[in-house]
Amino acid sequence: MGETSLDVQLKTLPNQPGVYQFFDSNDTILYVGKAKNLKKRVSSYFNKQHDYGKTKVLVKKIVSIKHIVVATETDALLLENNLIKKYQPRYNVLLKDDKSYPWICIKKERFPRVFSTRRVIKDGSEYFGPYTSMKTVNTLLDLIRGLFQLRTCNYDLAQEKIEAEKYKVCLEYHLGNCKGPCEGLETEVSYHNNIASIREILKGNFKDSLYQFKAQMARFAEEMQFEEAQKIKEKIEVLENYQAKSTIVNPKISNVDVFSIVSDESYGYVNFLQISYGSIIRSHTLEIKKKLQEPDEALLQLAITELRQRFNSKSKEIFVPFKVDVGGDVKVTIPKLGDKKHILDLSLRNAKYYRMERFKQVKITDPDKHANRIMAQMKADLRLHEEPRHIECFDNSNIQGTNPVAACVVFKNGKPSKKDYRHFNIKTVEGPDDFASMEEVVYRRYKRLLDEEKPLPQLIIIDGGKGQLSSALKSLEVLHLRGKIAIIGIAKRLEELFYPDDPIPLYLDKKSETLKIIQQLRNEAHRFGIEHHRNKRSKNALNTELETISGIGEKTVVELLKTFKSAKRVSNAKLDELEDVVGKHKANIIYNYYHNK
Repeated sequence: MGETSLDVQLKTLPNQPGVYQFFDSNDTILYVGKAKNLKKRVSSYFNKQHDYGKTKVLVKKIVSIKHIVVATETDALLLENNLIKKYQPRYNVLLKDDKSYPWICIKKERFPRVFSTRRVIKDGSEYFGPYTSMKTVNTLLDLIRGLFQLRTCNYDLAQEKIEAEKYKVCLEYHLGNCKGPCEGLETEVSYHNNIASIREILKGNFKDSLYQFKAQMARFAEEMQFEEAQKIKEKIEVLENYQAKSTIVNPKISNVDVFSIVSDESYGYVNFLQISYGSIIRSHTLEIKKKLQEPDEALLQLAITELRQRFNSKSKEIFVPFKVDVGGDVKVTIPKLGDKKHILDLSLRNAKYYRMERFKQVKITDPDKHANRIMAQMKADLRLHEEPRHIECFDNSNIQGTNPVAACVVFKNGKPSKKDYRHFNIKTVEGPDDFASMEEVVYRRYKRLLDEEKPLPQLIIIDGGKGQLSSALKSLEVLHLRGKIAIIGIAKRLEELFYPDDPIPLYLDKKSETLKIIQQLRNEAHRFGIEHHRNKRSKNALNTELETISGIGEKTVVELLKTFKSAKRVSNAKLDELEDVVGKHKANIIYNYYHNK
């Protein structure tokens, strides 16, 4: 059999850095990837076994390969990023390119205006940003307007037009917000000094402006212009207050980008902090939808390229939690302690908060998506073969050996399904024997489900350690269900999960959602079991005295309790009230019993 077109394409791939694209039989792009060595990377898809199902499906669909050779690995990173955003292939992580971020513009004019815009025009004007929130932009513009007197009109302030007295000062001049360059009342040099200070503030450098204002204030004070000195003092306070809020790290840490990542089975969340002169001048978290179980290293590397490109960052150093390859012209630092570690931890906290907020939002707006994510996470955390859409949890409530009962609670899609909860009165076990009771209850539960041909759970949770788990396993073996349903035991210390034939328990992260679901199951089973146990004891206690009355049978007791709710109320009832429920004869017997007593 001759070689296929795909075989030929694989053999002719170069051993150079570049970007590869996989296409299906309809010539639809399936996947875009980058490689230090195109031949080695692309060949690896076809000459090794893939554990993850989606990767297997991807490889089966590949009919043709295209590649682009580039000069450096940095070029490969940028090209891969741009192609993913352009084509959004089915098997690539989702990167949404939002081009509507706000910027602050210093307009290229003789007397530049400073304003916010969402349109970047290449006319020589300066643009700072983009900013991730309009609130940040407005805060900065308010700060600038409070410190400097700038024009807001859009007149063409050419020298000849001003000399021809074409314009008149407006209300802004009379309010003290503008110095009137339109009538030649402010020089170009003075105006541009202010623009230079604004430029530094937008870069995060407050030091120069503070120095200038303090010198100005001292000069006014020397010249006895105390009102003017007071105005400058107020500006210094505004600037220092803003700086105090924005400076959270050592001012020596400047021109640095900080990146961190948290991820689960379905998504990665990458936080980006841009630091200038010890101030955070930008914070943004990128949510990335996973497609092929991409590791954190791959997601972070892709996100760094995307975020630096999106926000036009030229920083020469980045702080990251682990080693990444982002091109040779950027210094990669992995902080271990001190101020640098502090800022990396802050970035990680931002990523975690963003993830929590997204969970809350999705839980409200898209409960199905929330359930799918939880199920995928539980499957991975508990090492299951399938998602535990239907979970059942068993608990024995055997208090002081009296009235032994058990409870089975059912969760579907991570939520309680109360109509499926079941109580069990222990029938075959004498005395308090938790192991034998568990064996009986598990057998009865799944014998019934099999007989009635009802769906079985994907996961059984036994509230107890190895002994309880072994007892439950005996019943599953008898019913030929062992190996068909996953089963685990929870020891009293909630972090320990026991598996059949595995002496070493699994320990879950105490903050993990999987553990929270298991805790909820266990608490529900315990609550439901105790409630039934309490009701049974109460009923026995209440019924005992009523049933000892000569001439009063079980049916009469039930009628009395239905009406009066308790034996105490029966004992306090009037004769005519009793007659209305059980008739004259029995009412007399009950009434005389209690009143003679």
